[in-house]
Amino acid sequence: MTTQPTLASEPFVLGPQEGTHLHFLDNRATVKVAAGPRGSMSVVEFQAPKGFGPPRHIHDNEDELFIVLSGELLFYSGDEQIPGPEGTYAFLPRALPHTFQVLTETATFVNVTSSTTHIPEFDQMVMDLGITVPEPTMPDPMQIDPARVAEVCADHGIQIVGPPPAPLS
Repeated sequence: MTTQPTLASEPFVLGPQEGTHLHFLDNRATVKVAAGPRGSMSVVEFQAPKGFGPPRHIHDNEDELFIVLSGELLFYSGDEQIPGPEGTYAFLPRALPHTFQVLTETATFVNVTSSTTHIPEFDQMVMDLGITVPEPTMPDPMQIDPARVAEVCADHGIQIVGPPPAPLS
């Protein structure tokens, strides 16, 4: 396991297997860039199984940019459903209810959070809910406690405002 850098004044480069690896909900998460005390963004790479989607939520202070590296996601933003095939960049601004769902067997995507007024906390929320692992592997299905997820999210400026997307048929 490689510890991820925090944003600082020095450049850095991470390889494909580098970062802090976690089992987060039913996903593999790798924190590539932690916001740190001076940061204005964080970067986390995810691999998630078919059907996965987080509860509908709102970020109080952070904007999100998703980059779909492989597979396909369906984004729910406000009342819209927006397809996200491989290669998609999806921007979801703060204060707008949103979620997404994995439509393919697995999907790999990058989540970049940024804020001009606060230090992003998304990476810290992922680390607080995740289990650190030495290698970037998919977890076995996990028992997820929705109350704990809501509590940890609230601690990091994320409000849960609805359930995850309905299961795929």
